[in-house]
Amino acid sequence: MKVVLQNLTKIFPSRNKKSGEEVVAVNDFTFEIPDGKLIGLLGPSGCGKSTTLYMISGLQKPTAGRLFFGDDDVTELPTEARGVGLVFQNYALYPHMTVKQNILFPLQNLKGADKMTKAEMMERAYQAAKLVQIDNLMERKPSELSGGQQQRVAIARALVKMPRVLLLDEPLSNLDARLRLQTREEIRRIQRETGITTIFVTHDQEEAMSISDMIVVMKLGVLQQIGAPQEVYDDPHNLFVAKFLGTPPINVFEGSVQSGKLIIGDETVLDVPGVADQDVYIGIRPEGFVPEENGALSCQLNSVEVMGRDSSVVSTHSASLNPLVRAIIDSDIKIDLASETVRFSLKPHKVFIFNKETEERIYFEVK
Repeated sequence: MKVVLQNLTKIFPSRNKKSGEEVVAVNDFTFEIPDGKLIGLLGPSGCGKSTTLYMISGLQKPTAGRLFFGDDDVTELPTEARGVGLVFQNYALYPHMTVKQNILFPLQNLKGADKMTKAEMMERAYQAAKLVQIDNLMERKPSELSGGQQQRVAIARALVKMPRVLLLDEPLSNLDARLRLQTREEIRRIQRETGITTIFVTHDQEEAMSISDMIVVMKLGVLQQIGAPQEVYDDPHNLFVAKFLGTPPINVFEGSVQSGKLIIGDETVLDVPGVADQDVYIGIRPEGFVPEENGALSCQLNSVEVMGRDSSVVSTHSASLNPLVRAIIDSDIKIDLASETVRFSLKPHKVFIFNKETEERIYFEVK
């Protein structure tokens, strides 16, 4: 099911009656979610991603804009008529019911032409449970399950209605690191097997990038960038997106462009033909550094952290906005730890220039 958000806006009234200042949670949001894809809504806390999800579900009514499922305008439709399955961050399972009863509950509330027989409901419930691999836990209650198992019950309960759209609101945030990894792989598998259009809200960029077909990056209710995860990582449109994606984070320097040369401190580090002379921010991905004896950029060496396949060269630079400059290199490359400085040449396609006023990307020809 294709989902289209058209100029969607959500404004909440001010809690401070004296100031009367309204809160714009989502601002003129427009994008299209293709049929059968898994989309990650990504951004820091307070960026409006959960509000967007709740408007899609019908739990929140937009202040302005329209919402379409396929060709159907569902803006005014109540939640129960939209055909959505919603999984909350805290699972919201009924503690006095068994797993089977929790999964059956949405089917038992169907009315009219959608009403099902007990046999049909039971068959559907076991199909959903089998899909998320909890069909052997049907007689247990939520208190007898692990966090990961409770999450699977919540997903099965959302899937049992065969929704047109599946909505997941930070479903992994209550799980430990190992369970998060396992469960996100399960969500990807379930989505591929069912082919249901799925929207996944998270503030964890690693989660979003690992399982999403597309990511939608948000900041303060405003859409920043949409695209395939690797495309957005490799081609950020502004400094916010560049800084938000990537572990370790991108290294950001103050610098300038002079006569087609990119300058950090007093060193010319790269040719940037066609870029006007100006002060800029310079972003360099950690994997964009190449240690070389005669490299263009010199940094003060702090340490080298060996991480198995890779090493992290930790240094400082007076023009860096980050406390530390981190370069990820192959662990076979040896760094002289007795040296006070380390020199790097830069991979041009891993270097991004941003306007210092607007923080928008300035493009240059990579040779």
